[in-house]
Amino acid sequence: MSNRDVVDKFYKATQSGDAAAILAALHPRFEGWVAPGMPSVEVTQAHGPEAALAGIWQPVFRDFEIAPFAEEWFDGRYDTVTVTGHYRGTARATGKHVTAEFAHIWHIADGKLLALHQYTDTWQWREAVSDAA
Repeated sequence: MSNRDVVDKFYKATQSGDAAAILAALHPRFEGWVAPGMPSVEVTQAHGPEAALAGIWQPVFRDFEIAPFAEEWFDGRYDTVTVTGHYRGTARATGKHVTAEFAHIWHIADGKLLALHQYTDTWQWREAVSDAA
């Protein structure tokens, strides 16, 4: 399985909202860093698959019906893949649409996702949960 395949499994899991598949894609030593200012997330740095699921993805799925869609893939050195694309979805409380660019830098080890550095347009996310017209 290629590094791209490993990353793509994660994207498919998030697109279907499959928490078990998200956990299965993550390495036991998974580390995740989320863009500061992200609404909903309870942590901006997570250590371990369960902490990432509980502190990042579950709060986001609670407040948004959204998923990342990869558009450009860049294979790096040392088992690194960088993906750019857009998050697409809606904020559950307001019904506002979200389209936010992202860059994900993934590190892969042993056929699993070892680390993620997430960069995104947090203003788009915050605007979607804002009550302002």
